[in-house]
Amino acid sequence: MIEQKIVEPEYLFFQADREEVFITGSEALKEAIKRANVDMAISYPITPQSESMHLVGDLYVEGYVREYFRGENEFAVMSAVAGASMGGVRVFTATGGPGTLRAFEIFPAWAGARVPVVCAFMTRGVNSPLSIQPDTIEMAFMLHTGIVMFHAETAQDLYDMLLKAFVIAEKPDVHIPVGVFADGFFVTHTREKVKIDPAEIKLPPYNPYSSPVPVMDMENVPVRHMRDPFVMKSNFISYAAHASWQQEILAAAERARKHIHKYLGGLVETENEEAEILIIASGTAVSQSREAIALACQEGLNAGLVKIKSIRPFPEEEIRKLTQKAKSVIVPEFNRVGWLCKEIKSVVEDNTKVVGGPRVFGGMTMPPHLILAEIRRCSQ
Repeated sequence: MIEQKIVEPEYLFFQADREEVFITGSEALKEAIKRANVDMAISYPITPQSESMHLVGDLYVEGYVREYFRGENEFAVMSAVAGASMGGVRVFTATGGPGTLRAFEIFPAWAGARVPVVCAFMTRGVNSPLSIQPDTIEMAFMLHTGIVMFHAETAQDLYDMLLKAFVIAEKPDVHIPVGVFADGFFVTHTREKVKIDPAEIKLPPYNPYSSPVPVMDMENVPVRHMRDPFVMKSNFISYAAHASWQQEILAAAERARKHIHKYLGGLVETENEEAEILIIASGTAVSQSREAIALACQEGLNAGLVKIKSIRPFPEEEIRKLTQKAKSVIVPEFNRVGWLCKEIKSVVEDNTKVVGGPRVFGGMTMPPHLILAEIRRCSQ
């Protein structure tokens, strides 16, 4: 292994002198994992994620990752990741689109097993018909798996969120998986300026003995042990166990809020939040919204922006407070089902003022003029 100096997370995140480089989102992921002190990475190729895990494989060759291998398929990868994490190592993987759905059963199993896996989801269209293009529909499927969900707007977000995800996931009062979602191609294959930490520093190692669930260590008790009869029998004990455990997973995600505030600066970011027209977005829809707001300003129209960084836990109170005085709330999305709009409508007191759209999907781009048209309409 290459020698790197272990530093405190706060130093790496906020104090270290960073170098600005011109790289893609996939390369930003590589740079994050280089500094994440990862024990094991397991991969399986799927567009647009393949390049990312290929680059992580390069890190293994260079000596920044201790173990690396390719699984048989996405389901096998996520199962192996669970075993590695149960064994007490810091583990990383990535997937996207149909790969997410093929592995879907394992994500709630991760949460239920309280494994602090960090997974990057490079989102893309799911076959209807076949598409490899940008789309965030898979995030709709992931909302209730029990994992914490961050949504990166830029390669800089992706770099920062990945590093911070390991620290948040491994907090003893959280200790559930964290998924960092980035819009495929728009982020993964586009170059931009990203500020990265010195390569000679890295996060402290994972301490599996701080886990609220015992690590699977045959040399030290207590040993994690899973028993089928307990969960398979249809009886009161099984019902009670599942109900209480699912409540605990939800509570763990809620406890993550304070750590998200500490490391990510909150679940949302705002610009001109007092405006009567608010745009609420996540991912690259935020970038398009900024451009639309600038165009609106040239026409004398006033609009504000709320960028959602954390999808789970969801910023209910923040959204409720920010939208109280707004006349209209516009929610642009890169998917056809409008899952973010539904989330926002569930917390806004008067959801008749929530505009679901514009929405583009299947790889379509979102010209800022589509959002500008909604701003004009809401200004009338």
